[in-house]
Amino acid sequence: MLLNLHAIYIYYKNLILSDINLCKMECSKIPLFNTYYDNLSMEETLLKVRNAIETQKQIQHVVINAGKVVSLQKDLELRESVNSSDIINLDGQAVVWAARFLNKPAKERVAGIDLMINLVDMAAKEGFKIYLLGAKEEVVSKLAHIYSEKYGSELVAGFRNGYFSKEQEKEVIQGIVNAKPDMLFVAISSPKKENLLFQYKDDLRAVSFIMGVGGSFDVLTNTTKRAPIWMRNSGLEWLYRFAQEPKRMWRRYLIGNTKFILLVLKEKFK
Repeated sequence: MLLNLHAIYIYYKNLILSDINLCKMECSKIPLFNTYYDNLSMEETLLKVRNAIETQKQIQHVVINAGKVVSLQKDLELRESVNSSDIINLDGQAVVWAARFLNKPAKERVAGIDLMINLVDMAAKEGFKIYLLGAKEEVVSKLAHIYSEKYGSELVAGFRNGYFSKEQEKEVIQGIVNAKPDMLFVAISSPKKENLLFQYKDDLRAVSFIMGVGGSFDVLTNTTKRAPIWMRNSGLEWLYRFAQEPKRMWRRYLIGNTKFILLVLKEKFK
């Protein structure tokens, strides 16, 4: 009898503590550059996603980096898409430093690709299903194969490449809904992926977690290389990417980073 009472006490104690932690996380939104970020650690972000899946609620997730912050200053559609998200994590080290410089320090950087890696591992352990949308056909099919080999064929509910027209969008979304995944990862460039998820959020309401992951599929299949850890921690990941594709990336990084620095200084001394 005493053992049963003790077990009941422990159960409700943990339940209450969990609710308190989730409540704290709900109040974590910090305004920054006409958007905001959720001051969550990686562990706290994972907890919120797990809770959403278990309670069959939906979380739309997005990350912000220097380039996206600069873009949403003038791109109002992108700004609305980002700000409507349920969780906004700081992806770029430059944004983490900027927040600290503006006396709004974040707990830690939660990079989109690292979050995806942790979420896929969680899905495999908990029996959740994932859907992969984006990248070239050979890339997304390779990633689906890698995950099936590593975690079992039950993990991947479906996949599709990211090359489709505006007229095909509803068909693509319906295909995802029919596959019944718990998590959706979208590897399409900005602002298309943010706007797509915002536009079809209600259609995807049965999917508990939806997230844009940019070029993560290419990195996870070794189609492109990710910067070494020391470069990521030093804020030089952009330089590594620029060195791989200078013709395509020079404007985004050299001009974009300059605009971001000016934006930070303007915010600091206004």
